[in-house]
Amino acid sequence: MTEPRVLPNETTVPLLPCAFVDETLEFYQALGFEVTYRMTKPYLYLAFRFSGIDLHFGKPPTSYDPARDDGGGCLVLVDAVAPYHAAFSAALRATYGKVLGTGQPRITRFRPGASRFTVVDPSGNSLIFIQRDEPKDLEYGGAAGLTGLAKALDNARILREFKDDDRAALRSITSGLRRHRDGATALDQALAFANLIELATELNEPEPIDGWLTELRAITLSDTEWQRLAGELPAVASRVRPAAE
Repeated sequence: MTEPRVLPNETTVPLLPCAFVDETLEFYQALGFEVTYRMTKPYLYLAFRFSGIDLHFGKPPTSYDPARDDGGGCLVLVDAVAPYHAAFSAALRATYGKVLGTGQPRITRFRPGASRFTVVDPSGNSLIFIQRDEPKDLEYGGAAGLTGLAKALDNARILREFKDDDRAALRSITSGLRRHRDGATALDQALAFANLIELATELNEPEPIDGWLTELRAITLSDTEWQRLAGELPAVASRVRPAAE
Protein backbone atom coordinates (compact mmCIF):
# COMPACT_ATOMS: atom_id res chain seq x y z
CA MET A 1 0.00 0.00 0.00
CA THR A 2 1.39 3.37 -1.02
CA GLU A 3 1.82 5.80 1.87
CA PRO A 4 0.18 9.22 1.37
CA ARG A 5 2.75 11.92 0.73
CA VAL A 6 2.87 15.66 1.06
CA LEU A 7 2.41 17.38 -2.29
CA PRO A 8 3.93 20.81 -3.02
CA ASN A 9 0.61 22.48 -3.89
CA GLU A 10 -0.22 24.28 -0.66
CA THR A 11 -2.01 27.61 -0.40
CA THR A 12 -1.51 29.80 2.65
CA VAL A 13 -3.83 32.66 3.56
CA PRO A 14 -2.97 35.11 6.36
CA LEU A 15 -5.64 35.65 9.00
CA LEU A 16 -5.16 39.20 10.29
CA PRO A 17 -6.80 41.13 13.14
CA CYS A 18 -9.50 43.62 12.15
CA ALA A 19 -10.19 46.40 14.66
CA PHE A 20 -12.39 48.53 12.37
CA VAL A 21 -14.78 46.73 10.02
CA ASP A 22 -16.07 49.66 7.94
CA GLU A 23 -12.65 51.28 7.59
CA THR A 24 -11.07 47.97 6.59
CA LEU A 25 -13.71 47.34 3.94
CA GLU A 26 -13.33 50.87 2.57
CA PHE A 27 -9.53 50.79 2.46
CA TYR A 28 -9.04 47.44 0.78
CA GLN A 29 -11.75 48.15 -1.76
CA ALA A 30 -10.09 51.50 -2.43
CA LEU A 31 -6.85 49.61 -3.18
CA GLY A 32 -8.72 47.46 -5.67
CA PHE A 33 -9.34 44.33 -3.59
CA GLU A 34 -12.57 42.37 -4.11
CA VAL A 35 -14.62 41.43 -1.04
CA THR A 36 -15.07 37.66 -1.31
CA TYR A 37 -16.70 37.11 2.09
CA ARG A 38 -18.23 39.35 4.75
CA MET A 39 -19.75 38.39 8.09
CA THR A 40 -20.03 40.38 11.31
CA LYS A 41 -22.44 38.14 13.27
CA PRO A 42 -22.28 35.82 15.09
CA TYR A 43 -18.57 36.54 14.67
CA LEU A 44 -16.38 38.73 12.50
CA TYR A 45 -14.87 37.35 9.33
CA LEU A 46 -13.82 39.27 6.21
CA ALA A 47 -12.07 38.00 3.10
CA PHE A 48 -10.49 39.97 0.24
CA ARG A 49 -8.76 39.10 -3.02
CA PHE A 50 -6.51 41.05 -5.38
CA SER A 51 -4.92 39.23 -8.30
CA GLY A 52 -3.41 36.14 -6.62
CA ILE A 53 -3.46 37.64 -3.11
CA ASP A 54 -6.00 36.45 -0.52
CA LEU A 55 -6.34 38.19 2.86
CA HIS A 56 -8.70 37.12 5.65
CA PHE A 57 -9.57 39.05 8.81
CA GLY A 58 -11.02 38.15 12.17
CA LYS A 59 -11.65 39.59 15.61
CA PRO A 60 -8.51 40.98 17.31
CA PRO A 61 -7.49 39.98 20.85
CA THR A 62 -8.94 42.01 23.72
CA SER A 63 -5.69 43.89 24.40
CA TYR A 64 -5.09 44.74 20.73
CA ASP A 65 -4.06 48.34 20.01
CA PRO A 66 -3.99 49.16 16.27
CA ALA A 67 -2.22 52.47 16.94
CA ARG A 68 0.99 50.56 17.74
CA ASP A 69 1.38 49.50 14.09
CA ASP A 70 2.43 46.04 15.27
CA GLY A 71 -0.55 43.99 14.17
CA GLY A 72 -0.40 41.09 11.78
CA GLY A 73 1.85 40.94 8.77
CA CYS A 74 2.02 39.41 5.33
CA LEU A 75 4.97 39.15 2.94
CA VAL A 76 3.91 39.33 -0.71
CA LEU A 77 6.67 38.17 -3.08
CA VAL A 78 6.31 39.52 -6.63
CA ASP A 79 8.40 39.69 -9.78
CA ALA A 80 8.38 43.51 -9.80
CA VAL A 81 7.18 45.78 -7.01
CA ALA A 82 6.93 49.07 -8.92
CA PRO A 83 3.69 48.17 -10.80
CA TYR A 84 1.96 47.28 -7.52
CA HIS A 85 2.98 50.55 -5.88
CA ALA A 86 1.85 52.49 -8.94
CA ALA A 87 -1.51 50.68 -9.08
CA PHE A 88 -2.21 51.16 -5.37
CA SER A 89 -1.12 54.81 -5.44
CA ALA A 90 -3.41 55.54 -8.39
CA ALA A 91 -6.30 53.75 -6.69
CA LEU A 92 -5.83 55.66 -3.44
CA ARG A 93 -5.59 58.95 -5.31
CA ALA A 94 -8.83 58.18 -7.14
CA THR A 95 -10.69 57.41 -3.90
CA TYR A 96 -9.16 59.82 -1.39
CA GLY A 97 -7.79 62.53 -3.69
CA LYS A 98 -4.23 61.78 -2.58
CA VAL A 99 -1.83 58.96 -1.83
CA LEU A 100 -2.06 58.22 1.89
CA GLY A 101 1.54 58.53 3.08
CA THR A 102 1.10 59.08 6.82
CA GLY A 103 -0.98 57.71 9.68
CA GLN A 104 -3.29 54.75 9.30
CA PRO A 105 -3.96 53.56 6.69
CA ARG A 106 -0.97 54.43 4.48
CA ILE A 107 1.42 53.24 1.81
CA THR A 108 5.14 53.86 2.18
CA ARG A 109 7.09 55.83 -0.41
CA PHE A 110 8.68 54.06 -3.33
CA ARG A 111 12.16 55.19 -4.31
CA PRO A 112 13.17 54.39 -7.91
CA GLY A 113 15.07 51.12 -7.85
CA ALA A 114 13.69 50.05 -4.47
CA SER A 115 12.86 46.38 -3.97
CA ARG A 116 10.00 46.65 -1.46
CA PHE A 117 7.27 48.83 -0.01
CA THR A 118 4.68 48.46 2.75
CA VAL A 119 0.93 48.96 2.95
CA VAL A 120 -0.36 49.57 6.49
CA ASP A 121 -4.10 49.07 6.92
CA PRO A 122 -6.52 50.72 9.41
CA SER A 123 -5.83 48.02 12.01
CA GLY A 124 -2.05 48.38 11.90
CA ASN A 125 -1.42 45.27 9.79
CA SER A 126 1.50 45.48 7.35
CA LEU A 127 1.53 44.02 3.85
CA ILE A 128 5.13 44.07 2.67
CA PHE A 129 5.58 43.72 -1.10
CA ILE A 130 9.04 42.34 -1.88
CA GLN A 131 10.72 41.78 -5.23
CA ARG A 132 11.77 38.15 -5.60
CA ASP A 133 15.26 38.99 -6.82
CA GLU A 134 15.95 41.37 -3.94
CA PRO A 135 19.64 41.08 -3.01
CA LYS A 136 20.29 38.48 -0.34
CA ASP A 137 23.22 40.45 1.11
CA LEU A 138 21.43 43.68 2.03
CA GLU A 139 23.35 45.52 4.73
CA TYR A 140 21.08 46.68 7.52
CA GLY A 141 22.39 49.77 9.24
CA GLY A 142 24.44 51.37 6.45
CA ALA A 143 26.61 49.82 3.76
CA ALA A 144 30.09 48.87 4.94
CA GLY A 145 31.80 50.78 2.13
CA LEU A 146 30.17 54.12 3.02
CA THR A 147 31.30 56.68 5.57
CA GLY A 148 30.11 59.95 7.07
CA LEU A 149 26.90 61.51 5.80
CA ALA A 150 26.62 59.00 2.94
CA LYS A 151 26.44 56.18 5.47
CA ALA A 152 23.83 58.05 7.54
CA LEU A 153 21.70 58.46 4.41
CA ASP A 154 22.00 54.77 3.60
CA ASN A 155 21.10 53.89 7.16
CA ALA A 156 18.02 56.11 6.87
CA ARG A 157 17.08 54.32 3.65
CA ILE A 158 17.18 50.97 5.43
CA LEU A 159 15.11 52.34 8.32
CA ARG A 160 12.48 53.67 5.94
CA GLU A 161 12.25 50.89 3.38
CA PHE A 162 12.89 47.81 5.48
CA LYS A 163 11.89 48.76 9.02
CA ASP A 164 9.15 51.32 8.23
CA ASP A 165 10.58 53.66 10.89
CA ASP A 166 10.48 57.23 9.58
CA ARG A 167 11.27 58.78 12.94
CA ALA A 168 14.46 56.76 13.34
CA ALA A 169 15.41 57.69 9.76
CA LEU A 170 14.98 61.37 10.58
CA ARG A 171 17.21 60.99 13.64
CA SER A 172 19.86 59.21 11.58
CA ILE A 173 20.05 62.01 9.00
CA THR A 174 19.92 64.79 11.59
CA SER A 175 22.80 63.20 13.48
CA GLY A 176 24.73 62.59 10.25
CA LEU A 177 24.42 66.22 9.21
CA ARG A 178 25.52 67.46 12.60
CA ARG A 179 28.60 65.25 12.69
CA HIS A 180 29.65 64.98 9.06
CA ARG A 181 28.30 67.89 7.02
CA ASP A 182 31.64 69.68 6.73
CA GLY A 183 33.26 66.76 4.92
CA ALA A 184 30.23 65.75 2.84
CA THR A 185 29.69 66.30 -0.88
CA ALA A 186 27.17 68.87 -2.06
CA LEU A 187 24.94 66.08 -3.36
CA ASP A 188 24.90 64.21 -0.05
CA GLN A 189 24.09 67.44 1.79
CA ALA A 190 21.25 68.15 -0.63
CA LEU A 191 19.92 64.59 -0.33
CA ALA A 192 20.06 64.88 3.46
CA PHE A 193 17.99 68.08 3.60
CA ALA A 194 15.57 66.81 0.95
CA ASN A 195 15.01 63.58 2.90
CA LEU A 196 14.49 65.54 6.11
CA ILE A 197 11.85 67.66 4.40
CA GLU A 198 10.03 64.59 3.10
CA LEU A 199 10.24 62.83 6.48
CA ALA A 200 8.97 65.86 8.40
CA THR A 201 6.10 66.16 5.94
CA GLU A 202 5.14 62.51 6.38
CA LEU A 203 5.46 62.76 10.17
CA ASN A 204 3.30 65.91 10.14
CA GLU A 205 6.02 67.99 11.80
CA PRO A 206 6.22 71.08 9.53
CA GLU A 207 8.07 73.46 11.87
CA PRO A 208 11.65 72.81 10.64
CA ILE A 209 10.78 72.46 6.96
CA ASP A 210 11.22 76.12 5.94
CA GLY A 211 14.71 76.18 7.42
CA TRP A 212 15.67 72.98 5.63
CA LEU A 213 14.27 74.33 2.35
CA THR A 214 16.46 77.41 2.77
CA GLU A 215 19.50 75.21 3.36
CA LEU A 216 18.67 73.06 0.34
CA ARG A 217 18.21 76.03 -1.99
CA ALA A 218 21.61 77.37 -0.98
CA ILE A 219 23.43 74.23 -2.18
CA THR A 220 24.84 74.37 -5.71
CA LEU A 221 24.32 71.16 -7.69
CA SER A 222 25.38 70.16 -11.18
CA ASP A 223 22.67 69.19 -13.67
CA THR A 224 23.45 65.51 -13.13
CA GLU A 225 23.28 65.88 -9.35
CA TRP A 226 20.01 67.78 -9.58
CA GLN A 227 18.52 65.07 -11.79
CA ARG A 228 19.40 62.45 -9.20
CA LEU A 229 17.82 64.44 -6.37
CA ALA A 230 14.70 65.11 -8.44
CA GLY A 231 14.50 61.44 -9.40
CA GLU A 232 14.68 60.23 -5.80
CA LEU A 233 12.61 62.96 -4.15
CA PRO A 234 10.38 64.55 -6.79
CA ALA A 235 7.91 66.11 -4.35
CA VAL A 236 10.69 67.99 -2.55
CA ALA A 237 12.42 68.90 -5.79
CA SER A 238 9.24 70.51 -7.07
CA ARG A 239 9.33 72.89 -4.09
CA VAL A 240 12.93 73.85 -4.81
CA ARG A 241 13.04 74.04 -8.61
CA PRO A 242 11.67 77.59 -8.97
CA ALA A 243 14.62 78.86 -6.89
CA ALA A 244 17.05 76.59 -8.72
CA GLU A 245 16.15 77.70 -12.24
